[in-house]
Amino acid sequence: MLSRLCRSVVFITFILFLAFQPVLAQEADFDIKAKSAILIEYETGEILYQKNPDLELPPASMTKIMTMLLVMEALEEGRVKLDDKLVCSEFAASMGGSQIWLEPGEEMSLEDLMKAIAIVSANDASVVVAEYLYGTEEAFVRRMNERARELGLKNSYFYNTNGLPPDNPDVKGTHSSARDLAILARELIKHKKVLEWTSTWIDYLRNGKSVLNNTNRLIRFYPGADGIKTGYTQEAKYCLTSTAERDGLRFIAVVMGADDSETRFEESKKLLNYGFALFQPLELAKENEIVETLNIPNGKEETANGVLEEQIIVPVRRGREEEISKVVEIDKNIRAPLKKGDRVGSLKIYKGNLLLKTVDIVIDRDIEKASFFQMFRRIIRYQIGSLAVIR
Repeated sequence: MLSRLCRSVVFITFILFLAFQPVLAQEADFDIKAKSAILIEYETGEILYQKNPDLELPPASMTKIMTMLLVMEALEEGRVKLDDKLVCSEFAASMGGSQIWLEPGEEMSLEDLMKAIAIVSANDASVVVAEYLYGTEEAFVRRMNERARELGLKNSYFYNTNGLPPDNPDVKGTHSSARDLAILARELIKHKKVLEWTSTWIDYLRNGKSVLNNTNRLIRFYPGADGIKTGYTQEAKYCLTSTAERDGLRFIAVVMGADDSETRFEESKKLLNYGFALFQPLELAKENEIVETLNIPNGKEETANGVLEEQIIVPVRRGREEEISKVVEIDKNIRAPLKKGDRVGSLKIYKGNLLLKTVDIVIDRDIEKASFFQMFRRIIRYQIGSLAVIR
C-alpha cells in the first residue's frame, strides 16, 4: 500500500515537472549581460522580466522619449501643429553628437524635426522643439521633470532635452532607470503618430538633400518592431528602448548599459521573443460584431443594434484564457434622434479584477425621432397589448 502511494507521488511529481518544464527552461536560458533591463506587456504594464530595474543610469538619447512625449501632448492639446515652421537658434545649432546639422536661422517644420529626433536622434532638433514650446530649453526641461513626477517615475532626473552629458563633470546629468523608461515609452506610444516615425528605416529632409537612417536596427531586422529609441554615450554605454507588435500583442523592452551595440540589439530581441512566446492574442470580438439589441422607445425604428466598430484583441498568457472576462454596459434611456456611430454603451474587458480596456459600443444606423402620430399609434398598441395580457 505504502509502495503504491510512493509510486503515485513520484508519478504526479514527474508529470508536474514536465508540465512546467517549458517555462522553467525559458527562465533558465534568460541571461542578460546589460547592467539593467526590463520587459513589459503593453496593455497592462505587467512586468515579465527584470534585472536591476530601478538602477539609476544615464539613458543617453533615450532621454528624447520624454522630449517627444511633451511635443505629442502639445499637439494633442492643439498648442502646436505639425506644419508649424520652427527656426533654429544659435544655441540649438551648437549641439554636438547626433544631429542634422541645423544652421542658425534655418527654418524647418515641426514634423520634420520630430522625424529627425525619432529616426536619427538629432540633438539639435530636440533643442529647437523645446525652445519653440517653452521659450528656452531650461523651461522645457523643468516641464520634463514635472511630467516625470506626474507619471510616477521614481528614478529619473532630466538635465537637458537630448541626453548629452554636462560639460562640467561635477554637474549632475540626466539619469533614469529601466522601469521608468518602460513607463515613459508606454505613455509615448499611446500617440500612434510617433510609431510612424520610429518605424521608418530611411527618410529624407531638405527636399531629399539630407538622409535619415534609423539608428534602431531592429526596425529592419526584427518582425513587428516599430520603435522606439537608441542611446549611446561613453558613460551610458549602449542602450535601447524597443517595442514590437504582432497580431495585436505588443511588448516594450529596455536594455541599459550594454558593452557594445550588438549586445543591446541581441538582448532586446531576446526579451521581445520571451514576451511573444509567453503570450497569445485572444480575440474577444470581431469588427462590427453585434453586442446588444437596443430598444429606442421614441425612435422611428423601435430597435437597432449596438456594435463594436473594431476588432477587439487582448493579450493573455498561454493556457490562462479563463482569466479574461467582459461586461456589457448599455446606457439608460437611449433616445432618438441618433446618428450611426453614436455611443450607446461600453464593453469592459477584465483580467481578473483588473480593467484592461473599455471599448465604446455604438449604434449601427441612423435613427430618426418618431412622429407624433407614430408615437400615438405605438401607445395605443401597447395599451391593447397590456389589456390582452390582463384578460
